[in-house]
Amino acid sequence: MLYAEIEISSFLKARRAALDPADLGLPGGVNRRRVRGLRREEVAQLAGISVDYYTRIEQGRAPAISDSVLDAIARALRLSGGEVTYLRNIAVPRRPAADYCAVPARGQTVRPEIQQVLDAMADTVPAMVVGRGLDILAWNPLGGRIGFDLEALAPDRRNTALLAFLDPSARALHPDWEAKAVEVVGNLRADSGRHPDDPRICEVVNELLAHSPDFRRIWEMQAVHECLRGTKRIRHPQVGELTVTFESFRLSTDPDQALVMYTAPRGSETERRIRELGALLEPLLTA
Repeated sequence: MLYAEIEISSFLKARRAALDPADLGLPGGVNRRRVRGLRREEVAQLAGISVDYYTRIEQGRAPAISDSVLDAIARALRLSGGEVTYLRNIAVPRRPAADYCAVPARGQTVRPEIQQVLDAMADTVPAMVVGRGLDILAWNPLGGRIGFDLEALAPDRRNTALLAFLDPSARALHPDWEAKAVEVVGNLRADSGRHPDDPRICEVVNELLAHSPDFRRIWEMQAVHECLRGTKRIRHPQVGELTVTFESFRLSTDPDQALVMYTAPRGSETERRIRELGALLEPLLTA
């Protein structure tokens, strides 16, 4: 089975299982439903297509699915904007996973002008650039120490997903680890939808599936969302607990990359602790 077939089958099954028939005005009842969620024939009815056609789509056996049919299925399954984009991407036939995983990953570089932006915020705002497959490509000194010590890591381990699931210090660093893990997986799946044949994403996903039961559990939930802003707690080993707001901005000239900045309210304890971290990193800031 091709990778695309596996993805569309798993995704559509998970999304119809997540719906409550009662919310859609459909009959329920324990005795009449062997599995939770919608049946295939109910999705087909809601989408206005035949049961046979929907079954072929869900099994990955329907080539060249039209946009109108995909939109109808998306409405039937109550998909979010990110999920609709993901469905459109995985509905496009592509090579088997083994074919593109064997291809060397494309290099990712950050433009010097973006590094200058990072450096301009060096003593006040922790910041970094995250690229395709959630690789961390660049950072300023505060950004490189707001969580993990990025300088100490090998380049191929500077990856948000690999660190969250495979680094032994991740759970201590993130008090709300489960929420962090779900966020990371949602971002990674959204990225895989944008770049379904990308070797680096394939490499990261395969390593996590092989070595992290928690990643496998969350990945199989088929949640798709791109979290570009929010609040998180970080239990920093040097300055104590931080509660930071993060904002991510897609770079217009490098849309595969996002500038991520961490801030705290003026006068807050977290702001004071970030300044304290900056003081500890003073040699790096003045180098």
